[in-house]
Amino acid sequence: MKSMVSTSRGNDAIDRIIGISPWAEQVRRSIELVAVHQSSVLILGPSGTGKELIARAIHACSMRSKKAFIPVDCAVTTGTLFASHMFGHVKGSFTGATSSTLGCFRAAESGTIFLDEIGEMELELQAKLLRVLQQRVVVPVGSHEEIPVNVRVLAATNRDLSAEVAAGRFREDLFYRLNVVAIKTIPLRERVEDVPVLATRYLAELAARHGMPMCALSQAAVEVLQRYAWPGNVRELENVLERAVMFSSGDQIDPDALSGLMVGGSPGEPPVTGSIAQMAVAATRGIVSPTPLPGVYRVEPTMAPDAEGRAQQAAPGTAEEWPTLADVERMHLERTLAATMQNKSLAAKMLGIDRSVLRRKLQRYGLDDSGGE
Repeated sequence: MKSMVSTSRGNDAIDRIIGISPWAEQVRRSIELVAVHQSSVLILGPSGTGKELIARAIHACSMRSKKAFIPVDCAVTTGTLFASHMFGHVKGSFTGATSSTLGCFRAAESGTIFLDEIGEMELELQAKLLRVLQQRVVVPVGSHEEIPVNVRVLAATNRDLSAEVAAGRFREDLFYRLNVVAIKTIPLRERVEDVPVLATRYLAELAARHGMPMCALSQAAVEVLQRYAWPGNVRELENVLERAVMFSSGDQIDPDALSGLMVGGSPGEPPVTGSIAQMAVAATRGIVSPTPLPGVYRVEPTMAPDAEGRAQQAAPGTAEEWPTLADVERMHLERTLAATMQNKSLAAKMLGIDRSVLRRKLQRYGLDDSGGE
């Protein structure tokens, strides 16, 4: 039977899964059901939807809650460092190995290991992981001794692993080894009733963290948040609210403080998804250029004329000005430069183009100041 301490931890962890939607209720029940078993759990869903939060809640509600919870980012654990990072190494096994290490699996002994972004793992490394899951032993680098491990495995990914298996990018046997129990998260736009609840909780956390009175959302601001598509999901909501608190003059957050959101249409109209489409719609409403804060834009009543003084064309059948492709490209270049602090090499990398191509585009739009590396 679990102790009162672990039960309290479990309740606190489940309480972190915030929401009144049917999905939120179902996930909380699923966590309580699977936590008492030792089976592997695969958590699937888009980025920013709380997959690690679910994994931590499963661990907190389990018999292993007093032991370690070890998260591993599989997207960065690659190449020759994988075996050492995951299974440990012995002293002298390679250059620089001045002492022995446990590795993540042995560090999680009797606890839980969380393999985040498992879909990003290279095929060769998947084979090594599969053997550990099957045999329940690890072999440290530089050793031939098999060391038993008692670890529960939780994994998460934003990829469709069935499709990855079909495409030959993910091992089928590893998929079935991990997919004993599956919990799926959903985008925030599919549970809009949870947005006010999540916002209230996060605003309270912000107030406690910074030692200031709690801000509240006006009804108009709530409606704006519920209409937005949330491509970044809950993580994006938290960032938007933190910015809104900074830009609010009082203890109430109005829609004006949410100007970083690029919401398309009027009430009842579907939200626009996709960053370029959102920028185009934002431009029609007067958002013309970014500020140094990511996602926050300068707002003017109407679109300014372009660099050559031409008036922008209106979309057929509408009274609103519609940005040209050049307008959208210029805005995206400005946004990228602001996000990279004018570092053109990094901006070119983010945009997926050669630096010489970026330089020509900046010169075309009069954005090249010949600095910022």
